[in-house]
Amino acid sequence: MLTTTCLFSPPDRHFSPLFFLLRFSLSSIPFLSSSISPITYSFMAPSLEDNINTKSNSIAAAVAGGGIIGAEMTTRVTVVGSGNWGSVAAKLIASNTLKLNSFHDEVIMWVFEEILPTGENLSQVINRTNENVKYLPGIKLGKNVVANPDLESAVKDANLLVFVTPHQFMEGICKRLVGKIKADAEAISLIKGMEVKREGPCMISSLISEQLGINCCVLMGANIANEIAVEKFSEATVGYRKNKEIADIWVQLFNTSYFAVTAVQDVEGVELCGTLKNVVALAAGFVDGLEMGNNTKAAIMRVGLREMKALSKLLFPSVKDSTFFESCGIADVITTCLGGRNRKCAEAFARNGGKRSFDELEAEMLQGQKLQGVSTAKEVYEVLKHRGWLELFPLFSTVHEICTSRLPPTAIVEYSEHTPKYSLVGGPAQFF
Repeated sequence: MLTTTCLFSPPDRHFSPLFFLLRFSLSSIPFLSSSISPITYSFMAPSLEDNINTKSNSIAAAVAGGGIIGAEMTTRVTVVGSGNWGSVAAKLIASNTLKLNSFHDEVIMWVFEEILPTGENLSQVINRTNENVKYLPGIKLGKNVVANPDLESAVKDANLLVFVTPHQFMEGICKRLVGKIKADAEAISLIKGMEVKREGPCMISSLISEQLGINCCVLMGANIANEIAVEKFSEATVGYRKNKEIADIWVQLFNTSYFAVTAVQDVEGVELCGTLKNVVALAAGFVDGLEMGNNTKAAIMRVGLREMKALSKLLFPSVKDSTFFESCGIADVITTCLGGRNRKCAEAFARNGGKRSFDELEAEMLQGQKLQGVSTAKEVYEVLKHRGWLELFPLFSTVHEICTSRLPPTAIVEYSEHTPKYSLVGGPAQFF
């Protein structure tokens, strides 16, 4: 049975923002005292992991041998999602399936159908022009990319499923796909976010594995989609559980001369880096909107990375320190805090004194793309509140309070008159 451990600490208390953040050390997290009791949650049925490993081995053997044995002689790939990042993922994969004999040339891309201002369906325009004119205009996807607006039809023949949609839609998508995919299919998630359930936080890769009964790797990194689309050099990290052969297949599919992909055995670490960095990017955007300068922004990024590592290791003790030095870790924090949609919208939010909602800014600035950071900040806040950890993660807590207008944007650097009474080891707070 695959399990993860969540740890409880002292109850909620008032937190203090940046001035305190810069002095409050989370470095002792790996050495939590016995006063914090562990509670273990199961994320998979007892036999699921064994079944998944068996299926993964068969896929890996088939690809290594030149394709799926039987009626299909090559491995088929479907990308579930067609936004900005989904379209770039399809472009990367399509360039490689043409070169690799073990993969079918055609890459199916599921498109959530929309009617364009011209009156045409988005999927039809993509197939006619070989371009996602709404979410990735000006970029040719590859003539072997085929848009399909029917979800069940798009996935039914796929051996490899690439999920890249806004995280809040994934539970509904998985429910629609139960019983509609190949039993031995493999999945990878490029989705940055989590589901918060009564029993605890559930990562999107775990949601996919639980609901569809298939293995799911993750791919995260310092990946601003528009830069990759024009083939500027970038890196990414594949996180896998046990089967290195499957990870190598994903590396084959995504790796190009301008997109360097490496694999690490740490699904939760890689995925949480990709999820939590969007919250840090909001904080960086607030700093930019308030014109506080690069020193303050660097401090925010440092504290944000420290809280990312601390929360990841509290939720999943198996998370490796080294993961935070991969592309999915520090590199993604840097690039997202310098560019990206979360930083951009947070900057506009702060410039307007928090008087314009993020929903309004998203609609105006992102042309149909979804803003992930605000919903992730809310989900993280719910986890922290439920665990009694709000005081231990003042940056994460403050970001959500600003997003919901409980605090003004300036609170990101204001010192609270209240200081926490407990550190992460359960004793008096230590200041450094």
